[in-house]
Amino acid sequence: MKHTISVLVENEFGVLARVAGLFSGRGFNIESLSVAPTLEPDTSRMTIVTRGDDRILEQITKQLNKVISIIKVVDFTDEEYVERELALVKVTAESDSRAEVLRIVDIFRAKVVDVTPKSYTIEITGAPGKIDAALVLLTPLGIKEVVRSGPVVIGRGSKGVSN
Repeated sequence: MKHTISVLVENEFGVLARVAGLFSGRGFNIESLSVAPTLEPDTSRMTIVTRGDDRILEQITKQLNKVISIIKVVDFTDEEYVERELALVKVTAESDSRAEVLRIVDIFRAKVVDVTPKSYTIEITGAPGKIDAALVLLTPLGIKEVVRSGPVVIGRGSKGVSN
């Protein structure tokens, strides 16, 4: 089962290594990890996506809560949340395919952020499924490179992860 976990941590050396170590020590692969500062300069927020057994992940969550540098852990798996991801996609854009690339960009409300005589770099933002769908349509046109941020999440309504 897919788990999306948000971890509010103190901004200090070694926290990321300790969090990653808890996952790898239990044999869990981190599919996606995004870390950025919050409004408070001394705290950061990690968004971790992993897959695995609910029981073992519950143990990881309990162990995360025991780490001194961790302020709060929320597993959004059974919660309502908004999820977004950013992807930059470099696509071949020869004269015969340029119009088709621009149609796909328009359909997915993406943006062309760089243009060269032979390629477009496209910025796509949205749910991971939207990005996957855009990549399926762009693949036959010649994707040269893809960079994805991994999802970030925020709870719906007034419930959130804050200290």
